[in-house]
Amino acid sequence: MEITIFGPGCARCAEAETRVREVAAAKGGNINVQKVSDLREMLAAGVLSTPAIAIDGVVKATGRVPGKEEIAAWIEGS
Repeated sequence: MEITIFGPGCARCAEAETRVREVAAAKGGNINVQKVSDLREMLAAGVLSTPAIAIDGVVKATGRVPGKEEIAAWIEGS
């Protein structure tokens, strides 16, 4: 599974990245988490508001920091 956090590096983006990494570590398994800060890559993915989170190329949230329970549900549902 590939989880991508999109954001320029603001405090909310850092918080989203921390939450995703914590949930991914707790779930274990083959989960690769990456951070994308490049504006062109964000636009190519359809991200217009940050932070944004995508799982296996599907954007799940934009413009907000999701809760750990929501992130866990995305991982379990993928």
